[in-house]
Amino acid sequence: QVQLVESGGGLVQPGGSLRLSCAASGLLVSGYAMSWYRQAPGKERELVAGIPSAGGSTNYAESVKGRFTISRDNYKNTVYLQMNSLKPEDTAVYYCKAVRSYLSYYWGQGTQVTVSS
Repeated sequence: QVQLVESGGGLVQPGGSLRLSCAASGLLVSGYAMSWYRQAPGKERELVAGIPSAGGSTNYAESVKGRFTISRDNYKNTVYLQMNSLKPEDTAVYYCKAVRSYLSYYWGQGTQVTVSS
């Protein structure tokens, strides 16, 4: 059974940092394109960052470029999202997604990130 478990969310002040983790079981993150999405209240879910399964370059939403970094640790079977210089508009539930193909993908349950003073 595939599981993606996000952690690392919480409350942080503007300008602060958080590192989200997405621990996978039942699949190998090395064989999947991994990505982070977020959904703020009243808004649609949006892509934040992605990393391909092999080779290629990472991609980021314009709103987070230069502040967020996605990475993958194949040994730990975990994907990370390092978030720096956080802003109130980054407040959302953050989801991890693993994609093998158009018909084969999995979502995590999400972790709440709140940026507020």
